[in-house]
Amino acid sequence: MYQNLALFAAFLLFYSLFAGGIETRLLNGPLMFMLVGLILGPAFLGVLQPRIDKDGLRMLAELTLAIILFSDAANADLKILKAHEGLPLRLLMIGLPLTMLSGWLIGRWLFPQIPPVELAIMATLLAPTDAALGKAVMSNPKVPGAVREGLNVESGLNDGICVPVLLMFLALLIEEQTRSPLSLAGELFIEELGIGAVVGLALTLIAWLMFRYASKQSWQSPIWSQLTLPGLALLCFATAQTLGGSGFIAAFVGGLLASSLFSEQKHRLLEASEEFATPLSVITWIVFGALVIPRVWGNLTPAIWFYAVLSLTVIRVLPVLISLAGTAFDYETRLFIGWFGPRGLATIVFAIMILDYPLEAGRMVGAIAVCTVLLSVVLHGLSANPWVSRLARRER
Repeated sequence: MYQNLALFAAFLLFYSLFAGGIETRLLNGPLMFMLVGLILGPAFLGVLQPRIDKDGLRMLAELTLAIILFSDAANADLKILKAHEGLPLRLLMIGLPLTMLSGWLIGRWLFPQIPPVELAIMATLLAPTDAALGKAVMSNPKVPGAVREGLNVESGLNDGICVPVLLMFLALLIEEQTRSPLSLAGELFIEELGIGAVVGLALTLIAWLMFRYASKQSWQSPIWSQLTLPGLALLCFATAQTLGGSGFIAAFVGGLLASSLFSEQKHRLLEASEEFATPLSVITWIVFGALVIPRVWGNLTPAIWFYAVLSLTVIRVLPVLISLAGTAFDYETRLFIGWFGPRGLATIVFAIMILDYPLEAGRMVGAIAVCTVLLSVVLHGLSANPWVSRLARRER
């Protein structure tokens, strides 16, 4: 345990000192974390031996995603949805559904042995993009502001949008396998969605009222107030899960409401949420490299690799090009937006979520998800800075 802790702390210290130099070149954070886990883990050097079972991995990934969902939703400026020729709205309302549909159709072609509902689950868990993997693009001032804001809003909201869709398909899966009435599947879906939404709204409203009262009484401490929103995110998630609802819906809905209620203080209060999520994300990526990739490597067939490539290209890029038809963006900019739809933490968590459901092709679906994330981390990590530099030269 202490050896694992020492290695993790040493790497975290190293990366914190040299992150600026590393990320301005060909590498990004998640790629570095994954490679460190892979190289130091049991598959290669064997000096890093994380002892974490399926439940521990799920808890780690779920808590990380819950905080990120809350923070992204709270940070989102919904007024931007219609800005820049409606770029974020087009990506979310046209591009995202088309991505799911195309992922399902190509899955039917490549994997006819996988049941249709399970293919829909696979297409959904591969649809959301990861803001952390796209940070080199979204935080780079060389990228046009409209593109940065569009991709940032898209990645901040699409994982939350995908949660109810995934829950719906999981409910249909249960109905299909138990031969229960379709209404029962609908009830399961509405129950998870409804409880999650009500919990997120209620707890956020209560927290805001308490925040206002404490502010008027001058009872707040600048140090402790930083934990307000991280604590609220975890409270929404855990309470909804306890009551039988979706903790992810609760975190996402709570974050959206917090964006409105805490409007004046939200950026100051959200700094701690983002800082809290960072070490959890680092641990998740290191464990992903050390344990998850070696476990599924032997199951990665040529068809799975081919689908992963298509998922990052045709399945993502073509819907984006369709969604941006009629806008003033030139063709290369549209390709740029389509390419930088990296898959990451949300896909990993969704893949872990479905382990508890009786999927006939669960192992294959999980392998496809891992393969796609692996390719995304490498390809998007290596291509971000070169393409950004090319755009910057073209704009001069």
